[in-house]
Amino acid sequence: MEDARTDTLETVEGTVSSVVFRNPDNGYTVLHVEPPRRGVLAGREKITVVGKTQAAWEGEEIHAQGRWVLDKVHGRQFKADKITCDAPRSVVGVERYLASGLIKGVGKVLAKRIVDTFGEDTLDVLSHHSERLREVPKLGRSKIAQIKASWHANDTLRETMVFGQTYGISIAKMTKIVRKYGPDTVAIIKGDPYQLCRDIWGIGFLTADKIALSVGIPKDSPVRARAVVSYALEVEADGGGHCWSLENDILLKGNELCSIPVETLGAALEEEISKRRIVAEPVDPDNPAAGRRIYSRSLYICERSVAGEVRRILLSPPSFRQIDAGKAVDWWESKSGFSLAVGQASALRRTLSAKFSVIAGGPGVGKTTIIRALADIYRARRLKVVLAAPTGRAAKRMTESVGIDAQTIHRMLKWNPATNKFTFDRENRLEGDVFIFDETSMIDIRLAASLLAAIPSGATVVFVGDTDQLPSVGPGNVLRDLIKSGVVAYSRLDTIFRQDSSGLIVLNAHHINAGEPIETRGGDTDFYFVRCEDAAVCVSRIVDLMVRRIPSKFGFDPLADIQVLTPMRRNLLGTENLNAELQKAVNPRGDAVMRGGMCLRAGDRVMQLRNNYDKDVYNGDIGFVKSVSCAEKKIAVDFDGRPVVYDQGELDEITLAYATTVHKSQGSEYPAVIVVLHSQHYVMLQRNLLYTAITRGRKLVILIGVPYAVDQAIKNNDVGERRTSLAERCALPLQAHGGDGDAILGLDAAASEGLSDER
Repeated sequence: MEDARTDTLETVEGTVSSVVFRNPDNGYTVLHVEPPRRGVLAGREKITVVGKTQAAWEGEEIHAQGRWVLDKVHGRQFKADKITCDAPRSVVGVERYLASGLIKGVGKVLAKRIVDTFGEDTLDVLSHHSERLREVPKLGRSKIAQIKASWHANDTLRETMVFGQTYGISIAKMTKIVRKYGPDTVAIIKGDPYQLCRDIWGIGFLTADKIALSVGIPKDSPVRARAVVSYALEVEADGGGHCWSLENDILLKGNELCSIPVETLGAALEEEISKRRIVAEPVDPDNPAAGRRIYSRSLYICERSVAGEVRRILLSPPSFRQIDAGKAVDWWESKSGFSLAVGQASALRRTLSAKFSVIAGGPGVGKTTIIRALADIYRARRLKVVLAAPTGRAAKRMTESVGIDAQTIHRMLKWNPATNKFTFDRENRLEGDVFIFDETSMIDIRLAASLLAAIPSGATVVFVGDTDQLPSVGPGNVLRDLIKSGVVAYSRLDTIFRQDSSGLIVLNAHHINAGEPIETRGGDTDFYFVRCEDAAVCVSRIVDLMVRRIPSKFGFDPLADIQVLTPMRRNLLGTENLNAELQKAVNPRGDAVMRGGMCLRAGDRVMQLRNNYDKDVYNGDIGFVKSVSCAEKKIAVDFDGRPVVYDQGELDEITLAYATTVHKSQGSEYPAVIVVLHSQHYVMLQRNLLYTAITRGRKLVILIGVPYAVDQAIKNNDVGERRTSLAERCALPLQAHGGDGDAILGLDAAASEGLSDER
């Protein structure tokens, strides 16, 4: 855009004739404006005004300050630095205003009847004398009630939108806030801006802090100090996966983040502890100098609950007679015609003899065979076997390989929106004799607490997973901690079975895990390395591989079968840029709904970014956009045959998924993956990340990048330990009891509420 700047701002006034475009995330709007009949602009048919405003409707009067510019495509426009909208003054403007979609149920015909009845007094009647709507011909009571509610809701909405614009909150987020707080939104936010962090997904501490400082909360106030302490804990949990942090670390981090004196933060911490929002526990009860562990209350309850539920299951008598493990293994081998390896047979016998077991191992070592054998043996005894996994793809894989319907853990527990918790919990436990869970390295401490609380005491539980993969995205390290505790039966499988003469995926996974260089070979195989030094060239090659080369050589569908994996979201080789480029190549045309800089079209592959229990979709679920409504800013997404609708305020819950991070791919397998590993990703280069990435590919893996990055990832096995206490809690001396996990650990019912809370 060529900008004909002047030193002084010019002013444009007029009536909005149409809203051409509005970006709900940043307020960028394109308006067609009719100039007034008098003045320097009189006589023009329309003016195009572009700029940011949080709300503008047809018929409104606008006052814009800015400069005239000459756009190469659209011609002369008025580029506004500030746009102010006021209610229309003319009868024609009022009629257009009412018919613009501002009021639910009022179209052009009804708008004309209302304005014909009240003329220039129409807006005053709607705002202050709405009972007079009975004077409008053919207007029934229900329609009058609808108009009243919609008009007053829009008054509130405009006030909150203007408030949001002042503090940089998008329309989409303000819509969520209004849904949560209703007509008192502005008062609630001004009273405690930090409440936004706790209540609204997608609004973090930094946004709330900006509002707090703007409305006059002092930088070193106790309110701000308490919020900083909670935020520092949240950073540790969501950023580092820790369940707790050392007291000094929290105070220093809070000081670093917001320059609040450590003494003030210390006082705030003690207040949060006294109000039971934060829990402090001595690192060493016999040595006070060792300091304290600081937990958020919810994570403290979850960790103690998981330990208690594990102990409850271990100490409760089984719901069925003991199985002779040796005879059962012989029976299964004879029935299936399959001879188990020594390690597999040993693992199967150990699991059959235990109440709670963990089976771990990498790809191709026979974990699925053990699951199938367990299911066959238990079902032969007429026992109810329940299979589940953290993700839909992992559950589908279990169903296909075992022959029993498996489901996701969330769907098994059944979220109830009316009660805002899972249907199945410690008060209403699941039915089943044997519960087998796959991909359990993905289960974080929150999900583990909800899951284990719902398992009946007499049931046998089996966790299957790969401890060498990345740990769960959420806090905790449940699978490793269960093994470390020593209280569950543990079997590790390490002999590779799943590979053929040309296969390198499984072999290279084990090479990486052992810190050894990857293998490549000429000819047809399932693993290729493409050397590419220049990041921009990498982008074009990734697009070419996905759109042309892989489909041509291997017959894979770019949308359904090929997944690009990268360590990071940002930079040239991050998910944001790769998704934009891949969308241009795979799905470039059609109506689109905008969210920020991203457009969503019918046919796009998308991913859910958070657990939404009301919609029954969960973090990491993959779907395809089936339809878009540009007028209503809505889209419908197909998740495994089930349509889910997202309105304007919910679009930040999904993102394009042609490319996704390695972390987000956990628990999923794809026919083909393109793994990007470049020196741009230096801070993320770790062995378990590369190992997780290539084990996502079932039939084909193409690793593209620079050899140095691959070598660095393989060498770097310095995986930071997560600060958890689950292992030591589980390992406390076992003792017979008859109650649930909370009874063992001294937790009362009040302390246990909120186990299923999902932020």
